[in-house]
Amino acid sequence: MKISVFALFISFALFCFNVPADAQQVTTVKGKIVNPANEPLIGNVILLSAPDSAFVKGAAFADGNFELTGINRKEFFLKFNSLQFPDTVIRVQYKGEAQLNLGTILVARSKYHLNEVQVVSNTPLVRYSNNGTVEVNVANTALAASNSVTEILTRSPNVLESEGRFSVFGKGEAIIYLNGKQITAERLASIPTSQISKIEIIGNPSAKYDAEGKAVINVVTKVKTDEGLMGTFNQFLTHSPFGGSNASSSLDLSYMKGRLSLVGNYAILWGDTKERLHTIRSRSAADDYMNSDLWTDWNRKMKNYSNYGLGAQYNFSEKSNLSLAYSGYLEKLGGTTNSRNAIDNKTDKSYYTSGINKDDRRWNHSATLNYNLKTDTLGSTLFIGTQYSKFNSDINDFIEENSEVNGAKGLRFLKNLVDQEISISTTQADYAKVFASGNRLEIGAKFSYVENTSGTNFFTGPDGSNFKRDSGLSNKFRYAEKIPAAYISYSGTFARKVNYNLGARGEWTNYDLTTSANSGQSLSDSYFNIFPNASVSATLTNKLKLRAAYSSRITRPRYQSLNPLVIYQDPFTTIEGNPNLIPEKTHSFEVGANYSDYDLKIGYNYTIDPIDAAALRGNTPNSYVLKAINLYRGHLYSATLSKSFSVRKWWSSVNSVSLNYLKQVDNKYNFELLTPKPQIYLYTSNTFTVPDLFRIQLLAWYAGDKYSGLYYDKHRATVTLGVERDFLRNKLRLKLLANDIFHSTASRGNYNVGKTYIFFDRTYSTNYFRFILTYNFGKLTKTDFKNRATGQSENNRAN
Repeated sequence: MKISVFALFISFALFCFNVPADAQQVTTVKGKIVNPANEPLIGNVILLSAPDSAFVKGAAFADGNFELTGINRKEFFLKFNSLQFPDTVIRVQYKGEAQLNLGTILVARSKYHLNEVQVVSNTPLVRYSNNGTVEVNVANTALAASNSVTEILTRSPNVLESEGRFSVFGKGEAIIYLNGKQITAERLASIPTSQISKIEIIGNPSAKYDAEGKAVINVVTKVKTDEGLMGTFNQFLTHSPFGGSNASSSLDLSYMKGRLSLVGNYAILWGDTKERLHTIRSRSAADDYMNSDLWTDWNRKMKNYSNYGLGAQYNFSEKSNLSLAYSGYLEKLGGTTNSRNAIDNKTDKSYYTSGINKDDRRWNHSATLNYNLKTDTLGSTLFIGTQYSKFNSDINDFIEENSEVNGAKGLRFLKNLVDQEISISTTQADYAKVFASGNRLEIGAKFSYVENTSGTNFFTGPDGSNFKRDSGLSNKFRYAEKIPAAYISYSGTFARKVNYNLGARGEWTNYDLTTSANSGQSLSDSYFNIFPNASVSATLTNKLKLRAAYSSRITRPRYQSLNPLVIYQDPFTTIEGNPNLIPEKTHSFEVGANYSDYDLKIGYNYTIDPIDAAALRGNTPNSYVLKAINLYRGHLYSATLSKSFSVRKWWSSVNSVSLNYLKQVDNKYNFELLTPKPQIYLYTSNTFTVPDLFRIQLLAWYAGDKYSGLYYDKHRATVTLGVERDFLRNKLRLKLLANDIFHSTASRGNYNVGKTYIFFDRTYSTNYFRFILTYNFGKLTKTDFKNRATGQSENNRAN
């Protein structure tokens, strides 16, 4: 099997290399527009065909830098227009370089320019590309003043967040990239929003992306163009009537001189936040009657949540560079977790309360070393990189239990000590060959090794002293995983109007798992998967574009989901991992059309062994265990219609409406699966600009009732209102924000497991008021620093 797969890869590569190249043409053109004072300008670039000057394509630019791709012409015109300068037209011809850099283009000042007049332009918030990717612009929009990248993502169309995980409506859980390289959730939180250019929501990832996840969200940072020092300081003050107050500060610096580039960042968050869960579990049968009414409050005190990083890059020439980077985070969590549980059954009437004093620490150290080389003038590149990361987690919880059973009171004390380590090492190599026709071949390989070990010890002491180890709750765990992978991808254009991409990724997974839980278990397995993908798009007219895509993906269980360690919630409720979890595999199909400002897409996902979660009955009549499980099959149908528009540069709006229909099948747990019904999702984001005064942003979304598989989820919604103004020639920005004004994003619903009916109502600290201060200092810098985190798909599963 391995030999035939390798032969398939080699045959595909040889076929691609022997594809005849078109006539030599310009495929990409870029440059920078400045005025006589060397100030970068805002405007539009339009490509016109030669000799009839017919419109071909165009793009907007906000910082002087423009780029057009997929040109495939020997000769054409570029027209630049703006309120800041007169219309300018230049003629471009192929002269031996397919990837053409025109450098700096000097344009005259507009004759209408007055010293006391400032030209203001609104950048479009959203753009829909030919392949279905949604680009959300951040630079020069109201999103640039967001508190964090997480906040930007949750305000992007069709992106939902739940318990730190992001998903794309109609696709499923997404993995996060930074400039094309995967990053952890902690690294995501440390990225300064002032340095973000745009967000790419990729619903049909190509083979070069790891097969993990059902979609990709790529955060793209700005490109800096001049030497010097630049920095950004952010200060956020937040108050929630429900969750309390917290503050965060961050500093981002970048410097370039000659061939050396340096970057650094530090961010710290401290304060309070809260979460509340109300759960009712009931069994109505007379011989097995039980009713449990449970309330749990997580009162979290963030003593020190810090993210930090430092990187250096040395440019040997314009074609090659070497970079080294370190990043890390530290989390010190205190506070309390309090629960109260009233339980009635056919023999007893009892009431339990417990309090947990939290003393948890998590920290991570990660180092990367990368080498980048441009191998020719067409844009072909070679990348080699390696990364090592180590995660540590220490839990030291002191638990006090109080009980009253039929009038008899009881008291018990527990200690929960957990020590966990995760080590991840990865090495990756990628080669991209660009042909004179503009077609592109990409091949690459990656090897990752993960080792996850933990020791969990529970101690009980009736009087708060003389604690003894509880072997039934304690556990030792080890998980080791090796994944070598390789991919090949070929993209190109024919007839100048049709773009295509074909690719395949192969991943071989080998793992060993041992645990002392349940009298000891030892599991091991190895399996090989090929993940093909294909996409095609056609431009029929200047306004109408059609597309179709197929991709296959895998979602492996997070390491903690496999670890059967016991996380105490109350005397009858625990959270445990499931070492028998297996990966879920998804085949995704999508067709779409883009007409003017409208975008329509229709999709279908077929999932094998979908990963879900439920509260299963424990070893005693009143106990329940929350754990991840595999269902049998999943079928997801989706459709989304989007519309964007702007009104005279004072109002820009992005709107979308989506429908989901999810049907899941179970053949193991005796679940009572719901009759599926369509779920609606509505989204609108509006920016209003009052010239020379301020900008107002109004954002709202609504997710309707969801009937799918196990769960009925009640509808959720949010309304966010913000106002901002710039001072000191745009160096200082102040913003006031009211988020989730009606506090309506709680997660509520119910489901049935066997004879047990379960109701849940989880409330978050999403209703807050925030004051934001952002200060930019220094000059623009030319920092071509490119650090690639080769092990981040594994790092993400560690969180």
